[in-house]
Amino acid sequence: MRSQALGLAEATGCSFVEKPLRVHPPWSILPPQLWFLPRYAISGGNSLLAPPWPDFVIACGRNAAVPALTIRRASGGHTFLAQIQDPRVRRSEFDLIVVPEHDQLRGPGVIVTRGAVHRVTAARLETERRRFPSLAALPRPIVVALIGGANKAYRLTLGRLSEIADALAALLSENGGSLLLTPSRRTGERGITLLHARLGGFPGAIWDGGGDNPYFAYLALADAVLVTADSVSMISEAAATGKPVHVLDLDGGDAKFRRFHATMRAAGVTRPFTGRIESWSYPIPDDTARAGAALRTLVLTRIDRPERV
Repeated sequence: MRSQALGLAEATGCSFVEKPLRVHPPWSILPPQLWFLPRYAISGGNSLLAPPWPDFVIACGRNAAVPALTIRRASGGHTFLAQIQDPRVRRSEFDLIVVPEHDQLRGPGVIVTRGAVHRVTAARLETERRRFPSLAALPRPIVVALIGGANKAYRLTLGRLSEIADALAALLSENGGSLLLTPSRRTGERGITLLHARLGGFPGAIWDGGGDNPYFAYLALADAVLVTADSVSMISEAAATGKPVHVLDLDGGDAKFRRFHATMRAAGVTRPFTGRIESWSYPIPDDTARAGAALRTLVLTRIDRPERV
């Protein structure tokens, strides 16, 4: 969610300040529709939700929606509200809502994107590639694997992770090249240990979470990207490279994920991983740039012709 919010903010071209919100009990166990005294729901709420009020706020996810609405009301309607993902609360009070196509929310003030908005741009990829020159010297082809983990829709068992590791090992043994792999927090310590044990002997790197994050450099250097099916964000970020994106299937799934994966396959962006790397191209989605430009235009219009709500 942080990456989505920062990506949209950067795409506006405006200066901004990041204010992470930490929700604490009892609000953290309540749906936002039932939040009372929302100023007290977040750590540092008295300082975070205080003037001077900004020209616009970008909120991402349900927990950020109510604090954003609090700012809007406290500002006397001056602050423009942009929400990433369906807030599921008082939608009509948001000036702009950015949702991926599979969420199915439609209406005035709604921008529909194919996947998630993100921070991947050609300029950032080039900058990050230069920051890690040793990676560029790795044997080609460079396969990048983005490994997620279990969530509300999918399960990533150690058994399935073992199958993925074996498939990657077979791919590298047969074709040569290098592997750049980054797990997520949801992969778990046992899963990360398994990946190191099975794949640590091949050329490349497995990021351990320490030091500078090479994530964007990995994407910049990839000849192909393999992504587990559980993450809309990682698949959307991989698609922004224009490289072949293979999806590693996991057990589970739900209607939203099925719609997302079907959309990406139909657009020619992703293909399932069947044990070998294929080569294809597709128009790089411009969702983040489009949403950022729309937000900038709306905010500047509001500033030029102030409205009070």
